[in-house]
Amino acid sequence: MNMANQLHRALAAKILRYVRTSGLQAGHHLTEASLSDVLGTSRGPIRAALALLIEDGYVQQMPNRGFFLGNVIAEPTLPAAEQDASSDDEALYLSIADDRLMGNIARTVSEPDLMRRYDISRPRLRRILTRIATEGWIERREGRGWSFVQLIDSVEAYRESYELRQMLEPAGLINDSFKLDETILSRLRQQQVMVRDGGWKSLSQIELFETNAQFHEGLAQMSGNRFLLGTIERQNQLRRLVEYRQTLNREQVRGQNNEHLDILDTLEKGLRFEASQILAHHLGNAKNRKARSAIFESAIE
Repeated sequence: MNMANQLHRALAAKILRYVRTSGLQAGHHLTEASLSDVLGTSRGPIRAALALLIEDGYVQQMPNRGFFLGNVIAEPTLPAAEQDASSDDEALYLSIADDRLMGNIARTVSEPDLMRRYDISRPRLRRILTRIATEGWIERREGRGWSFVQLIDSVEAYRESYELRQMLEPAGLINDSFKLDETILSRLRQQQVMVRDGGWKSLSQIELFETNAQFHEGLAQMSGNRFLLGTIERQNQLRRLVEYRQTLNREQVRGQNNEHLDILDTLEKGLRFEASQILAHHLGNAKNRKARSAIFESAIE
């Protein structure tokens, strides 16, 4: 599989994750424009990813009408051989994540070094690295090799990240350029209602994180400040690995979900200042809770 096809396959997986985390049902109309906005990708790659999902039976294309979800299942299934490969890839992905978080892998790495370390083939390694690249925590170097981006890898970094978000995100809700976008608001509410009505029990840890990230990015998008949105997206990228590796407390997820819905309800009433206060309190609670977590041992908490 060449690099372009790997990227399209990774994007197809992102579309499926978006479908699950949004609670979309069979027959839902998927547009290139809406997926491009949600996933931050141009329409060309979206179109290629949808073509793969058509091949896999998740999406149907109707002449002159567009793309529609086929039969939606709780968890995408693969043939047995592909399930084994997918499971092995997930284990390798998490091994690379753990090694990087614990400082066992240098920031700049070569493919031969990683192939020797994990005893894997180049095609399989590139498949994993492509996934990591689409998630934003590794970049291909101009010459040879790959470079990991700076991650949140200590209690202090985690606390500072939340402090930055506390400074910026609540201010975005009372920014002069803030505009309540009904499309964004509807999408965020649909996701949060889905989590409330059972998603907190059925979604994976990664899917729950992505739902949370999309909520905060959606609020930042309505602020009308593109730099605020970029900053929040970047913070989500930096904390993604740490969040993936924490022990999931689903009761805390329910509490966060209730606060998210409270923020949306307050915004819909036009009470932006009050919504800003709720958001500040929400982030403060999360900061204190994460700082007390046990995920960081030496390099991380």
